[in-house]
Amino acid sequence: MTCTDKAHICSWHLFSSRKHYKEQVRVWHAGVCASLPSLALHSPNFGLIAQLVLSTTKETLSEGGMDYSVPGAVSNGETVPVQPSVEKEKEEEDETLERGQWNNKLEYVLSVAGEIIGLGNVWRFPYLCYKNGGGAFFIPYLIFLFTCGIPVFFLETALGQYTSQGGVTAWRRICPLFEGIGYASQVIVVLLNFYYIVVLAWALFYLFSSFTIDLPWGSCDHEWNTGGCGEPFGSRKRHLGAVFFPLYRRRVLKISDGIQHLGSLRWELALCLLLAWIICYFCIWKGVKSTGKVVYFTATFPYLMLVVLLIRGVSLPGASQGILFYLYPDLSRLGDPQVWMDAGTQIFFSYAICLGCLTALGSYNKYHNNCYRDCVALCFLNSGTSFVAGFAIFSILGFMAEEQGVPIAEVAESGPGLAFIAYPRAVVMLPFSPLWACFFFLMVVLLGLDSQFVCVESLVTALVDMYPTIFRKKNRRETLILMVSILSYLVGLVMLTEGGMYVFQLFDYYAASGMCLLFVAIFETLCIAWVYGAERFYNNIEDMIGYRPWSIIKYCWLFITPAVCLATFLFSLIKYTPLTYNKKYVYPWWGDTLGWLLALSSMVCIPLWIVYKLSTIKGSLREVRSNTGVPGHPQPSVVAEKKD
Repeated sequence: MTCTDKAHICSWHLFSSRKHYKEQVRVWHAGVCASLPSLALHSPNFGLIAQLVLSTTKETLSEGGMDYSVPGAVSNGETVPVQPSVEKEKEEEDETLERGQWNNKLEYVLSVAGEIIGLGNVWRFPYLCYKNGGGAFFIPYLIFLFTCGIPVFFLETALGQYTSQGGVTAWRRICPLFEGIGYASQVIVVLLNFYYIVVLAWALFYLFSSFTIDLPWGSCDHEWNTGGCGEPFGSRKRHLGAVFFPLYRRRVLKISDGIQHLGSLRWELALCLLLAWIICYFCIWKGVKSTGKVVYFTATFPYLMLVVLLIRGVSLPGASQGILFYLYPDLSRLGDPQVWMDAGTQIFFSYAICLGCLTALGSYNKYHNNCYRDCVALCFLNSGTSFVAGFAIFSILGFMAEEQGVPIAEVAESGPGLAFIAYPRAVVMLPFSPLWACFFFLMVVLLGLDSQFVCVESLVTALVDMYPTIFRKKNRRETLILMVSILSYLVGLVMLTEGGMYVFQLFDYYAASGMCLLFVAIFETLCIAWVYGAERFYNNIEDMIGYRPWSIIKYCWLFITPAVCLATFLFSLIKYTPLTYNKKYVYPWWGDTLGWLLALSSMVCIPLWIVYKLSTIKGSLREVRSNTGVPGHPQPSVVAEKKD
């Protein structure tokens, strides 16, 4: 066997499916071992040949995580029949469950749509529009969409579909040296799982509070109301916060005066969080089989409610002023670098890129699925939803501003304040307000639930693909999901204390910040475009979908996307400001330090893995490159298997 043959087998391993690869290596190995007695009689170099064969097989099987003992070998060099060990290994294979695929394309499309179309589309994008020049904000937003959003979205989806692997092992197969990209993404996902679902706990609390004839936020006869609260809607000048802000701060959160005073646990919210995790668990406990069925409801119902709120909103007095405020372009704002940074970070937030989620979902596609067409359609659906949501929101905000006689800027809010302070006010204006309140907060729950269980699915898929012999057994995957859910729930309880809101803001500001996502995106594009090869990846995509995508995407991977991401990342560092809450509370120094540790916990994975990989491989520079660089193309038999 030549060195070229040896490298050929190693590169084959990186792209073969595990089952096919193991069978081929065993057949080859058994044939070689069967010929050893004949070689011993006729070849003077028998010892050298046997040593090379055994060492090659040992190395190859070790990389695949398999047993490398020689079939039929005994201590005196003789061989015995290998049938018993083959039967034993076959039994072990039978116990390993299949990875699974989507039942149909619609399940995949709805799952991705549910992941990317979430709370950020409803409560963040419209606010950024009004804050950054109205219609002028669409200029930097669309530039980032076409130069970063769609290219990276497509890259991650195609990577998952081509390798049929999760967020870590997909990068391992593309280039082992950059496996840290997968680890960085999964660290971000772990931190997201801790805090994102807390929003669902708040929404469930409001949902259960809506099961009453008179909504709690529709009157002022409650102990948590302030002295400035009058009868609802009795005065045009009465500020919105007189009813809704005390409800959110004093009834729901019971917020303390700082992060250093966590206080007691809010047991009502803790039970809501427990319910949220139970729902999340049963949405994904059977993998894509259960997820594919759940999304038929969770991904479509929010659209129904958004249409209802839009129709109601545009029919209210003052709605036109709100919509004008939303769309009127202030081109002078384009000279502010902050506007461009907000556009870039919004693309990364709303498209769920650099989290491994798209890779995980794409890995369950059939090999010849047209992922390019799916990605373009989903990207336009996502941005279109954000645009339409702005009409629903600002029509209602315009009505509020006219009723109270104040500028729209005074009633416009972003984030949780928009969902749990401003939106409930709009729901009260609808006939049968408790019913509409239930529908509205159910929509909020479903928007967050889709994103949450896909993030958990991404983490679980990554772990199962990393350790298939452990977790791809009966009931093992369900147990893993249960362990992840319990751990995440326990950590999330910290954010449901009286000072938990400060912890929540810390996670939201640092753990999944734009800087972390931009950092990962830079290395993703560099790895695919310059290490693996953009042209080579395009050839792989052509093999999957039957034609080559628009060439501009390839040039985005090569030049535009990494340059734009790097510039935005550096600007984020330069313009960094310490976190504050409600524009008044300033976090202590140790709070900001903790936040930076959360941010760095993901970013350091990439350089640390590169250093680790280089330090553990001995040999010349060429040998190091061959062991950590780009694997070879799939063999025809592997491609044929995927086509079947």
